[in-house]
Amino acid sequence: MRPRVLALAGALLVVPLLMAGQAHASNPQIAGLQVALRAYGLYLEPVDGIQGPATRAATQAFQRKVGLTPDGIAGPRTRAALGPLGHPLFGRRRLVRGDFGWDVSVLQFLLHMPAIDGYLAPTTERALERWQRRAGLVADGIVGPATLAAFRVKTGVPLPIRPRRRMVAAENPATVRATLDRWAGHYGLDPSLARALAWMESGYNPNLTSPVGAWGVMQILPSTWQYVETVLIGHPVPRTADGNVHVGTALLHHLLNAFDGNERLALGAWYQGERAVRTSGLYPETRSFVATVLALKSRPL
Repeated sequence: MRPRVLALAGALLVVPLLMAGQAHASNPQIAGLQVALRAYGLYLEPVDGIQGPATRAATQAFQRKVGLTPDGIAGPRTRAALGPLGHPLFGRRRLVRGDFGWDVSVLQFLLHMPAIDGYLAPTTERALERWQRRAGLVADGIVGPATLAAFRVKTGVPLPIRPRRRMVAAENPATVRATLDRWAGHYGLDPSLARALAWMESGYNPNLTSPVGAWGVMQILPSTWQYVETVLIGHPVPRTADGNVHVGTALLHHLLNAFDGNERLALGAWYQGERAVRTSGLYPETRSFVATVLALKSRPL
């Protein structure tokens, strides 16, 4: 469960979206494409912003899947077919907490977030605020004109320079997806709901750990893990990627039962706690999270 780990790095030059040629040039917009393709299980390499053979092949595979000309170019029709993660391009709109899409994936790539999922949650907002402070900007956690301008240039603003960490795919997303489907079936859950929740929590990263110790694909806190083991399951669960999904799906099953199958309230309880939902309803931040998970549920993650 939330929040996620933060990571920070210097800004990069955002150049126009290039979908052909320049196979070795890093373009943050390409990171947005890679994240969208990863959601469909087509791109399995690191999110590195490089339009290489793997990205082009994944784009072509997606185009064939949806009946478009497989030219490997992510033009407007291809991006529209990708759904919520396929638009808008970075720089086309002001970004605030709760936003979701291609441009948020690009922002997370620029900030070197370890989990890139296209959702501007509080962890991304805080990472952006840190970046803004180091860049000499107002740390408002909003990507407005001044912040966009800072991202678009290499000089003229006191930006921190740090070496880029290679974003390594810890496990094949197809393996994570199969694990989610297996445990969802065990608990009688809609696998699309389990997939959407896991994608929002970690971007299918089984090795992700938050500052407060939430870990794995489902981002489970140690206290939550203990509760699920002792109260819901009744026996210890191995601290493995499979065990993490087991605990997460067991908890989701419990919350759905607690709220009579209401997915909106169950997801709200996952995000802010069962008691808080019953006493206070859904917080504004929770409503954004829930709406995004339910939107993702209809996509083939």
